[in-house]
Amino acid sequence: MVADPPAPAESSTAAPARAVRADVLAAVAALALVGLAAWVGFAWDLRLYGSEHFPGAPDTFGEWPVLAEWLPHLGIGTPMAVLVAVAGVTWGPSLAARLPWRWALGAGYALAVAWTFSLALIDGWTRGIATQLTSQDEYLAAVPGITDIPAMLDSFARRILDYQPDSWITHVAGHPPAITVLFVWLDRIGLGGGAVAGVLCILVGALVAVAVPATLAVLGDRERARAALPFVALFPGAIWMGVSADALFAGVTASGVALLAFGATRSRWWACLAGGVLLGYGIFLSYGLILMGVVALAAVLAARSWRALAWALPGAVAVALVFLAAGFWWLDGYHLVVERYYQGIASARPYGYWVWADLACLVLVLGPATAAGLRRATVSGFLRPWPSATVAMARAGVLAVIAADLSGLSKSEVERIWLPFAVWVVAACALLPAKSHRWWLAAQAALALAVNHLFLTNW
Repeated sequence: MVADPPAPAESSTAAPARAVRADVLAAVAALALVGLAAWVGFAWDLRLYGSEHFPGAPDTFGEWPVLAEWLPHLGIGTPMAVLVAVAGVTWGPSLAARLPWRWALGAGYALAVAWTFSLALIDGWTRGIATQLTSQDEYLAAVPGITDIPAMLDSFARRILDYQPDSWITHVAGHPPAITVLFVWLDRIGLGGGAVAGVLCILVGALVAVAVPATLAVLGDRERARAALPFVALFPGAIWMGVSADALFAGVTASGVALLAFGATRSRWWACLAGGVLLGYGIFLSYGLILMGVVALAAVLAARSWRALAWALPGAVAVALVFLAAGFWWLDGYHLVVERYYQGIASARPYGYWVWADLACLVLVLGPATAAGLRRATVSGFLRPWPSATVAMARAGVLAVIAADLSGLSKSEVERIWLPFAVWVVAACALLPAKSHRWWLAAQAALALAVNHLFLTNW
């Protein structure tokens, strides 16, 4: 007798095919969340009245879920943005995989700079870059009135609360003094004005395209570091990288984490110290960047070097002591800025909406590929007792976002506020199958181009 043939085994391609379908469903679900937030926002008429909260902004600006005006338009940056997107999608993955590592990082930085500039120029040089930081609520508006930096630092906290004759303008009051002092210094050395400030924010912000993959590489995840590089350089959040001061915040803190990771894995105390200084400086750029401690801690855990913290902490403490000696205590500023926040627009923004609509806004920053990557990061986290560096860093970015979201201190405008956390979450795109990278990069670029051409964003 001839034995019955064995039952055919499930095709070896079935599991990957199911995973790809799950990736697509995750991306579709993320975009559906954006649609739901927009629909609810319109239904509740969650509109910003420009004359009351954002002087100079059009009354048509809405928060559904991003702060933007529906205004389909083209600009001088349109052809450049399309060309950069096509080049990044076509050659980004292959160059990232084949170039010597330092050259790959340099190419990633160049791509990030070109992508951010081109997106900003869709709104024109003046509107897109030169005047973005010069409105009456932005930092540069306060620069002419600051003639004595030590006196400014000594009185800074006392001027945070609103409804007093010498109250700081919105963005100065809402942040620690480091960013305002930076713009004052630039002005004093002859580099004042909105154009220089805008270009600086773009150039520093683009450092994330070096810092994030470099961190993954030194933590031992070299292949995924290369895979992540074009996704970080071409991520949709570049819309708000050009131009907002939060782009500068992202570049500074990402560089701090990269230095910390390098020092932790190479036993370089000076790198850990420098990383601590940058991260300490970061919390004097924005109060919310205290949550970058979650990302920094993830890097230390991935490196398995607690000694790195012993080297980094003195650097961060030194920054705090310098500001304290100048008259500004971070905790005083934090408590006062929370009070100032609820003196203004925060009281009109319902927590029950923004606690989930902020996440919908973040989808537009991260793009559909990141939703798919996070799905894989979640599965990987369950299957491995100790996740890879890519999974760990992406997860840390998510934890920082969740903490910021639940705090209620980031209701709306998170398309720029959460940029320092978002750049770490987008690293999850490296978990996607290599053969699909160009398709996912195309989806990322298409989303950014659509948002930037269909809406006039406030940043």
